[in-house]
Amino acid sequence: MVEKGDEVILKVENLYKTFGGVAALTGVSFEVKRGEIFSIIGPNGAGKTVTLNCINGLYKPDRGKIYLNGKDITRLSPHRRAALGLARTFQKIELFSGMTVLDNIRLGMHIHLKSGIFSGSVYVGKTAREEIEARRFIEEEIIDLLEIEHIRNKITGMLPYGLQKRVELARALALKPEVILLDEPMAGLNLEEVEDMVRFILDVNEEKRWQVTCILVEHDMGVVMDISDRVMVLNFGEKIAEGPPSEIQNHPEVIKAYLGEVEELYVTRR
Repeated sequence: MVEKGDEVILKVENLYKTFGGVAALTGVSFEVKRGEIFSIIGPNGAGKTVTLNCINGLYKPDRGKIYLNGKDITRLSPHRRAALGLARTFQKIELFSGMTVLDNIRLGMHIHLKSGIFSGSVYVGKTAREEIEARRFIEEEIIDLLEIEHIRNKITGMLPYGLQKRVELARALALKPEVILLDEPMAGLNLEEVEDMVRFILDVNEEKRWQVTCILVEHDMGVVMDISDRVMVLNFGEKIAEGPPSEIQNHPEVIKAYLGEVEELYVTRR
């Protein structure tokens, strides 16, 4: 199991983001430690996905700083952030539906391929070695981990929703990330699929081969409280609480923010 110490891998400092005069984030700050599963929760419209979009570069914050391994990435493009070890899955699946599962996953590795124009035009030497290594990593590591060998050559758009969610996770893992942003990975899944996805996330986080720090946005409070090391709560774009799950479950401001959703905070899978 990965050691979860005090080393900060991601730091968000005083983040502000507005849309048409509406404040989506107001001075949000937090730190994520290497090896953690750090969850962000809150009612609908609280700013959870906006936070992820700022972290991976889809949105540029109006104010504030974002650091990855001590490097200021606030103004870097999503492509540059990915090259530094930041991967992302989306609330709504963002796959190439007309391509095979294997081809979708391979796209995640393009950022690590180093062969130039000349070597890339001839399948020898460095290009061949890169292709062999990429294929081995995808087939022996990712496909095996996520148990998708049986669909590797299937057209992605023809697959059930739950399997497409696995493929999206597989593509993110092909980036060989240090940090992965998971935006509602359980959304739309049945109970069995949720249990599988939880297992995959824990494997990615804990297995020595992976040891990926996970930042999770999720509405399933049972999952959040069961697997998170720490939880941050947003409401109307402001951070109202942060701490271990046991503390968050009983935090008065969290209970007040959720109102009719209070009961969900006390449901766990333990």
